[in-house]
Amino acid sequence: MSPKEEAGSQLFTPLRRTTNDENLGLQPDSGIDVPAGLSGEEPEAGMKTAPTGAPFAKTPGAVSSKSKVVVVMPAYNAAKTLHMTYADLPRDMVDLVILVDDGSSDETAKIARELGLELFVHDRNYGYGANQKTCYREALRAGATIVVMVHPDYQYDPTLLPEIVKPIQEGRADVVFGSRLMGTNPMKQGMPWWKYISNRFLTIAENTVFGLKLSEYHTGYRAFRREALESVNLQMDSDKFIFDQEIVAQLVNIKMRITEVPVPTRYFAQASSASFLASTRYGLSILWLLLRYVLHRAGVIHQNQFDSLERRYRSATDIKPQAN
Repeated sequence: MSPKEEAGSQLFTPLRRTTNDENLGLQPDSGIDVPAGLSGEEPEAGMKTAPTGAPFAKTPGAVSSKSKVVVVMPAYNAAKTLHMTYADLPRDMVDLVILVDDGSSDETAKIARELGLELFVHDRNYGYGANQKTCYREALRAGATIVVMVHPDYQYDPTLLPEIVKPIQEGRADVVFGSRLMGTNPMKQGMPWWKYISNRFLTIAENTVFGLKLSEYHTGYRAFRREALESVNLQMDSDKFIFDQEIVAQLVNIKMRITEVPVPTRYFAQASSASFLASTRYGLSILWLLLRYVLHRAGVIHQNQFDSLERRYRSATDIKPQAN
């Protein structure tokens, strides 16, 4: 264990212990920021669940009684960095930490249990999108009003979580992205040049199609208002990397407010990263998604994936009777 890992493991005394099995992991940063081996959709019979324990320790009164902030960690082989990521989470802002293991082969699950995280384990590797589906489902089931995705690979700074959730808490946004491109040039922080160029190209394409002005869409640091996650049809999204952009298209289609805040990024040996080939496939799948979205918006080919199931109906008590 490195000095930094030892420090991270000593900062936190396990707050709750669960009794689960299997290992957990992290998600790599794709050619754009694609988390590599996350899992996703949890087949009821195919996922092992750790019993619920005591909530994440927090400073009394620090979190509004009207808000329940739940951090979700889609994990795949994150044993080397999970301690550090967890240690830097602000205790006074987080009510619960959920980690979903997507078939890891290291000791991620063991470490997660020692840290007392709410642990869910997929029976095999299903993919990054599938992992997020399980994360969000379990966070909503736990009563979250704000859900924050934090990759356990320590690439994004967990201490910035208050800045990520602030626009939602103030009612200024439904979704917040932590952008690596709003501050220091990410190439100076270690991002490969080809990732930077592909990120910029795809961001321009997505801004053009979605009518937004974001600095990037390919971040693994995201916060969602509960209603945003409840309003999109996640089950129709991919279990793979493209899930990250499919959910964005769905949110844009139902006019959810998306904003961003700057976050620095770390690139080091233990941080996850997708290969050039995987990143290329991811980029092409984004272009295909954008084409399908354009055709949907133009009324040429309707895509059920972009519809909100929740908005298809309402209670009869909300409908005013029409006069004859």
